[in-house]
Amino acid sequence: MGIDFQAEGLLEGAENRDARLELLRTLESEGFTLEELREAAAQDRLALLPVERVLAGDGKLYTREELVEETGLDLDFIEEAGRALGVPIREPGERAITEEELELSRSAKVLLDAGLPKESFLELTAVMSRSMASIAASFASVFGEALLQPGDSERDLGLRYAETLRNLGPLAAPTLEQMFNLRMREQMREAVVTQAELQSGRLAGSQPVTVGFVDIVGFTRLGEDVGPEDVGAVVRRFERAVAGAIERPVRLVKTIGDAAMLVASEPAPVVDAVVSLVERSQDEAPLLRGGVACGQGLPRAGDWYGQPVNLAARLTSFARRGSVITSEEVRDAVGDGYSWSEAGSRRFKGVKGSVNVFRVRSSDAAEENS
Repeated sequence: MGIDFQAEGLLEGAENRDARLELLRTLESEGFTLEELREAAAQDRLALLPVERVLAGDGKLYTREELVEETGLDLDFIEEAGRALGVPIREPGERAITEEELELSRSAKVLLDAGLPKESFLELTAVMSRSMASIAASFASVFGEALLQPGDSERDLGLRYAETLRNLGPLAAPTLEQMFNLRMREQMREAVVTQAELQSGRLAGSQPVTVGFVDIVGFTRLGEDVGPEDVGAVVRRFERAVAGAIERPVRLVKTIGDAAMLVASEPAPVVDAVVSLVERSQDEAPLLRGGVACGQGLPRAGDWYGQPVNLAARLTSFARRGSVITSEEVRDAVGDGYSWSEAGSRRFKGVKGSVNVFRVRSSDAAEENS
């Protein structure tokens, strides 16, 4: 006998009870338990269960003990890798590990056997997992909105989502591989391996770097005055503006809501990018401000750390609406080609000693304001 969904109360609250019942029967036939269906119904997620089933695949499920036996990895490492990957820690004997996770574990064993240190592997896994989480969230948002139609029942939407994913999913892996190769080529073009590094067998730690931040003025207040959709539109315009202003050798490290971090090995290209972004925002919303600093920084997992990162962020917070502030070292390194004005000597939290700071504008902007 199948589940009596009427008696279990799973048809309550459904706009289309017949469609809900048909969806529930389909999900029951695919192996979802009553507890899983109850939980999904309570969270308004019934329409998404068909997608979960497509993503999980139809392959065998494994316990963590079987994963150890299949791969030769030790259990402690598997649990550490699971935390880095962002998957839940499985209980002993729990049959919940998919074929995909098994293949990932086999790939991990190959990399470790080839000489990749465990700590380096875990760091790389965490970075890739965070990046893939952002990609997955974007996919879900874009396709979720595009496929939703007025008057959809849960059954209609769930089956449409699942069918689209079944057809488009196989295209995602080659696309991600191509994008990865493209980005790796860019990294290799910018990479330098010195003779000292060749002799020591280790890449250098800290490196000279110029860091620029740009952020949206009054973003917090904006979030209180307008709806989330309008805030999202502002952020998307900002991200497009940043992407359009970047040219090699400047690299976009990350965007964090209302802010973007740019780096290059030399100051002039970063100043160019930040000044261009801020001055163009004078005629377009949102209005921006920026800060640029240079010094020794530490590259780590695609990000940068150290004094120039901290100082550039502090200079950005200090900058007025529509202005760019730099350290004296940046001013001295860039020199002519810009209009500079002293902004005093300042102390910033987390930065040792006083910092001589300067406002910078393009020569054209200075002439227009003179």
